[in-house]
Amino acid sequence: MRPRWTGLFLAGLSLTTVLGGCAGAPAPVAAPHAPAEAPAPFTSAEPASSPSPTTVGRLMVTLPPAPPALWNRTTTELERTYGLRTIFAWTMESLGEQCIVFEVINKKHSVTEVIRRLHSDPLVGSVQPIATYDVLAAEPAYNDPYSHLQHNVLALHLEAAHHWATGKGIRIAVIDTGADFDHPDLRGRIIKAQSFVDRGEQTFTSDIHGTAVAGVIAATANNQIGIVGVAPQSDLFILKACWQRAPGKREAVCDSYTLAKAIDFAILQGAQVINFSLGGPYDPLLARLLGTALSHGIVVVAADPGDGAHSFPASQQGVLGILGVDDLKSGLHGHSGPVTKNEIGAPSVDILTTVPHGSYDFFSGSSFAAAQVSGIVALLLEKEPKMTPVQIAALLRKTARMIQEPGGVDPLEVDACAALASALGTGPCP
Repeated sequence: MRPRWTGLFLAGLSLTTVLGGCAGAPAPVAAPHAPAEAPAPFTSAEPASSPSPTTVGRLMVTLPPAPPALWNRTTTELERTYGLRTIFAWTMESLGEQCIVFEVINKKHSVTEVIRRLHSDPLVGSVQPIATYDVLAAEPAYNDPYSHLQHNVLALHLEAAHHWATGKGIRIAVIDTGADFDHPDLRGRIIKAQSFVDRGEQTFTSDIHGTAVAGVIAATANNQIGIVGVAPQSDLFILKACWQRAPGKREAVCDSYTLAKAIDFAILQGAQVINFSLGGPYDPLLARLLGTALSHGIVVVAADPGDGAHSFPASQQGVLGILGVDDLKSGLHGHSGPVTKNEIGAPSVDILTTVPHGSYDFFSGSSFAAAQVSGIVALLLEKEPKMTPVQIAALLRKTARMIQEPGGVDPLEVDACAALASALGTGPCP
């Protein structure tokens, strides 16, 4: 079902905040092309029929080298003597022996018993049960074709976390640009869409940054399309308070007026999590609104660009400020300011996610670190809906992994599985 939304035509004020951390990226991921020509049909020197994969009640016998006529007489005699039926027979040229797969048709005798008797028959070269073997290739955790390109899924241990929770029904307000709610990986995930930008509805579904953030949080899992989100069954409010600097650009700006309207809407509409993949200077009105959200038990997650000057709302007390982590190199990404004790981060380099018109691309920046933590919060709230923002922040810090950084203060990288395991009391993460 498409979300219902109404554009509000509002004039922006001069105070601006810049969306945190969007970086240039490689070309969008494209589906592989089909081969120009089909391969030649498979041919085999084997007979047209082959043994059934069913091995219950069956055994395999070899006969020593002999003329084919003698093999045929011996096979008939074995059938009659032991109550057997020939399923398949062939000559193993490399050994010079005849191999026969028999089925035991005399149900009074077990396969084990018949094998024991055949072992002592002088006509038989060897006899054995039929063993089965497995190819050593595990099934992928997700059938989404690009999930293997999502290194953040591995870093967060999402496969194990999703055995417990998928964020089902948890309402996450994404205060950002608009988003493409017709994207195949977002279809059905966006339940409310509202614009607080003058004429913002005109470009709502072609906005890049909000579409990318939404995909990181809630792209549907195991739909044989694209990627998997951190909370793939969560419900999104897409609240457009920011607008692209230019058509087709990832960079976008917001102001205190549009952000205030969006926060107020999120509180009144019952959001359980608010995601800010943006940062700017301290704003007293926004601070008051965020305090109200926190007092209502809403978990507020915000990207921390790490430069100090643009770290609001991440810097507000009670808000989960999220640093960008380069999980491929085990260090912080794009952080120029000092790191304080117990700061937490999430992967923020080359994060594959959704872009408008059904496509995918890689993004970098703390915007996407914050989005992942918002998804993890949804997983926790699905299983423990009474957890407060303070309890969730403490749990994420307690279960995070330490990142070695120069300077003596080591930030922490969140772990979705460890957080859920601790909340549920299940013991170590599998």
